[in-house]
Amino acid sequence: MVTDPHGPLHGVRVLDASRVLAGPVCGQLLGDLGAEVIKVERPGSGDDTRGWGPPFAGDLSAYFLSCNRGKQSVAIDLSKPDGIELFQRLVAECDILLENFRATSSAKFGLDPEQLLKRHPQLIVCSISGYGRTGPMSDLPGYDFAIQGLSGLMSITGPADGPPCKVGVAITDVVTGLYAASAVLACLHARHSTGHGYAIDLALLDCAVAVQVNVAQAYLTSGNVPPRQGNAHLQIVPYQAFATADEWLILAIGNDGQWQRFCAAVGHADWAGDPRFATNVLRVQHREQLVGPLENLFRERSTADWRTLLQRAEIPHAPVWNYAQLFASDQAKARGLCVTVRDHEGKPVDLIGSPLRVAGATLPAATLPPRLGQDTDAVLGRLLSIDRASLDRLRQQGVTE
Repeated sequence: MVTDPHGPLHGVRVLDASRVLAGPVCGQLLGDLGAEVIKVERPGSGDDTRGWGPPFAGDLSAYFLSCNRGKQSVAIDLSKPDGIELFQRLVAECDILLENFRATSSAKFGLDPEQLLKRHPQLIVCSISGYGRTGPMSDLPGYDFAIQGLSGLMSITGPADGPPCKVGVAITDVVTGLYAASAVLACLHARHSTGHGYAIDLALLDCAVAVQVNVAQAYLTSGNVPPRQGNAHLQIVPYQAFATADEWLILAIGNDGQWQRFCAAVGHADWAGDPRFATNVLRVQHREQLVGPLENLFRERSTADWRTLLQRAEIPHAPVWNYAQLFASDQAKARGLCVTVRDHEGKPVDLIGSPLRVAGATLPAATLPPRLGQDTDAVLGRLLSIDRASLDRLRQQGVTE
């Protein structure tokens, strides 16, 4: 197979003016695919997540490290007219703009999508907000925790007899970043034939609802609000976590053939022949009668013993690992789930690796997320041809850092 020397997005330039998580996740993904990503930050403080710690690796928080790999940092004060003009000049040199400005602020400074596209008609601008640019909540700030609550996600997460719970990570931000990357790439493809730019309006709330797929659809189909299932599945049985003699194990029976094999493997032909459990529909209907005996069964053996037995029978299953167990596993090492880079003093820093594997292209190697403003002069000089005296003046005036 012929392998390109660069990633699929080589030659594409992204201006990442977003902050916190959703937009930065999108920018990092585009960078993983070979795009040049320039992160615009506020002088002095930068992206909020720079201070979200501990832990820190040097002066970079773990939070910031997680979503800003491989970017350049340019510090520009957008509250100053000269800063806005610099920003507009940078936009003119880029294919894609990622932003999560408040709608009222962006309009005031001429940075709303409509004005940006008038000035830069081939630009792809992706605007990310909590609730989108329409509707009565359009100008409210959007935070993942609040979105998880509003979207119904917390109502289906947590113990069946306990309180609603959030997902353990800011999942609505992450999935919005992934939807953003899909939309950006689609518009980038379309621009080759249409010749014009696009404005993408993405809301955390919309994406949080979309990612609930079958559970949200179950409500629309039946009109019944689905109850929390804990570690069980609303529509598949048995498909949940069971306590073993020493740990926890996930059993994921996805079809009736697997159920029959499972029953044979564990010596319960009576379950296989029980008319209450013959099909998944019947197992869902008789969930309580089946799950209790299964819970008793799994407590009889260790997780390691169950894994040996279930693997031999080709039954989908998995242990419940913590991060230490995950990153120490042979699978994590084989897939590069952790990569080690060097900081600015040459010290090793471990990062989450990119999940992308593309045959036929050479994806960029992981690099450390940037220090605040470390690339300001280099980027402004290279893209805007600003000379050293002017760069010094901009810094003295507080426009850049």
